[in-house]
Amino acid sequence: MNDLSTEATRGATALSEEMNDTESPFHVGERQVQERLGVRAIEDWARKIVRPYLLDEHRAFHTAMPFLVVAARDERGRPWATMLAGHEGFVTSPDPVSLVIDTKPVSGDALERSFTTGADIGILGIELATRRRNRVNGRVRRDQSDAIVCEVGQTFGNCPQYIREREWRYAGGVPAGAPSRGTRLKSTQIHWIASADTFFIATGLRGDGDNATFGMDASHRGGDPGFVEVASETRLVFPDYAGNNHFNTIGNLVLDPRAGFLFVDFETGSLLQLTGRAAIDWDSEAVARVPGARRLVTFDIEEIVELPTAIPLRWDADAESVRSLRLVEKIRETEDVTSFVFDARDGGPLPGFEAGQHLPIEFKIPEREEPVRRTYSLSGSPRDERYRISVKREPRGLASRHLHDHVEPGAIINSRRPSGDFMMSCETCPIVLVSAGIGVTPMVSMLQALAAESGARPVVFVHGARDGAHHALGHEVWRLAARRDGIRVHVAYSQPRPEDEIGKDYNSAGRVDGALLASLVADLEAQYYLCGPTRFMADVQTDLERRGIPANHIHTESFGPVK
Repeated sequence: MNDLSTEATRGATALSEEMNDTESPFHVGERQVQERLGVRAIEDWARKIVRPYLLDEHRAFHTAMPFLVVAARDERGRPWATMLAGHEGFVTSPDPVSLVIDTKPVSGDALERSFTTGADIGILGIELATRRRNRVNGRVRRDQSDAIVCEVGQTFGNCPQYIREREWRYAGGVPAGAPSRGTRLKSTQIHWIASADTFFIATGLRGDGDNATFGMDASHRGGDPGFVEVASETRLVFPDYAGNNHFNTIGNLVLDPRAGFLFVDFETGSLLQLTGRAAIDWDSEAVARVPGARRLVTFDIEEIVELPTAIPLRWDADAESVRSLRLVEKIRETEDVTSFVFDARDGGPLPGFEAGQHLPIEFKIPEREEPVRRTYSLSGSPRDERYRISVKREPRGLASRHLHDHVEPGAIINSRRPSGDFMMSCETCPIVLVSAGIGVTPMVSMLQALAAESGARPVVFVHGARDGAHHALGHEVWRLAARRDGIRVHVAYSQPRPEDEIGKDYNSAGRVDGALLASLVADLEAQYYLCGPTRFMADVQTDLERRGIPANHIHTESFGPVK
């Protein structure tokens, strides 16, 4: 992006610094949920990634998109979500605090007359083929006859879990058939929802005063087909899975239960819009019966809008990218981590990957009709002709428990192409790999790549584990470090056992933090890669920046429970 406005950039940066020092990036509803669930520490991390302006990479991301999901309120104040689409270039970003969408909703859309000057707007850019997404919340700065000019209030990246990969294409044409409205789901709409693996939700909060945390929010929800239960012609129920702990949607609903749902028919370009009210089931027996669910959300429908063939895009599930894999090795690494090594079922070559990327897999579980889909970081070398994932067994995890307990060598699963953008971007820079717990998996893959390099650029591998019984892939790390000059390893055990030998199994007792990194790395130009629990990464990043490490030298990959 070469059209950066210097004045806008400086102003946005100053505002970001002021916000980081004084204001929470979360409103009171989001904070209440975080307090209830014991994750208020997320604020330290969020201050680093929630910004009042778009980074250059996010400007480039949105302006390359063929569609955006947009949330707003209708004339009666009810939330709705819609999809706006166009040819390349229909979204522009003249400066870091502006997005211009060169289109309007189609006739009959629930939000057809909603994007007036000053209106709250939530925008979700989501690339289904790569699972990247970025959210923008703001206001309509100017209402034009054929465009929406959005002023950025907050922007941030988002958790990539539960996104079904799809490739898009232009189909052209105009809406086929008239829009329809109703208050009860038709049989065709019930089938549409019951078979969906994706929908989008609009929520919002407008409090007193002018606060960047207020406004509309557009969010993605995904799961296995059928994850949304049609309880009746006017009621839906869906599970809320583990995410990034921001609780933007749930936090909005705590204070304002109104919500809008959007279902997309990816084969026809038709849209199904719903508006109504939501209620949260925090911990009943019904929640426990849904594998992986942290909460259940019940949605009572008040109005329905169906828009046949509303957008000029179609999506394919990218069936050509699906490969059948055969499990050839199952290796127990620790008490709760097992590695699974796969090759191609047909004996052919597997698509390559970059160190740090993840592997989307799907497999059948007997008691479930639809395949279970999960994504795990690749822990092997990019030079290997096989894929290796190393999975932590979660006590309540549907997928991880099945993999650990029932999948044995010879088993067949399906996968898609490796993907993800947590990769080393510099070929000559000093590298510091910092991880905790199961966050070690992409770091071992990176270390594999670094150990195979010619030359001796400095590499520091720092990992934190509870003890030797929970230290996955440790022996492999020590072997890789011995392959060439310039690689140093430091392992910290927070609760070492009597049988753990300092100097052999680990180097220090305690946790990985900024003080430890400062004692190991003196080069301020090094590139840091962090992976582990959110609190761990927030603390380490804060310590690094206090030491003067530039923010663009710190790269992160969030690791919550993957079940």
